Formats: sequence, structure tokens, C-alpha cells
Amino acid sequence: MSTPTTLTIVYFAWVRERIGKAREEVQTSAATPLELIAELRAREPRYEAAFADLDAVRVALDQDLSTFETPLTGVREVAFFPPMTGG
Repeated sequence: MSTPTTLTIVYFAWVRERIGKAREEVQTSAATPLELIAELRAREPRYEAAFADLDAVRVALDQDLSTFETPLTGVREVAFFPPMTGG
């Protein structure tokens, strides 16, 4: 995305605990979730802590499980959460 867009970012479980908020609106020019994470990590240490190990984080775009390389074009909500286990 070349022009900034506003995304709603939702955090779950320990990601939310480390960042200290459940959701926020963010202006970003990121083209992928990976670029968005880089922007967030540069903000302050709590984001760096939350995204220190990307193997322990999953992403959903508009409530669909996605990858860190999926384009953010047309996306309105990004959610970050730890992997879920079934039972």
C-alpha cells in the first residue's frame, strides 16, 4: 500500500497482555502483515516483546487465517494471536 490506510488491529491472549490493549486503529503504509509488524515493533518495546518470536504468532485478515506475506489490500481488520491447539 503506497498511501496510508487505517486498519483495526486486534490482539488476543498473551499478545494482548504484552501490548497492553485489546485493539487499536493504526495508520499504515504496510503492504503485508510482516511489514505491519515491522512498523509496530519500531514503535516501542512492548510491541517488540509481543512480536519477538513470529513462530509463536498467527495472523487473521478480516477474520480469515492468513500468512504474514498476504497482501493487506482491501483489508480492514488484522488480528494477532498465539497458535491454537485443538482437542
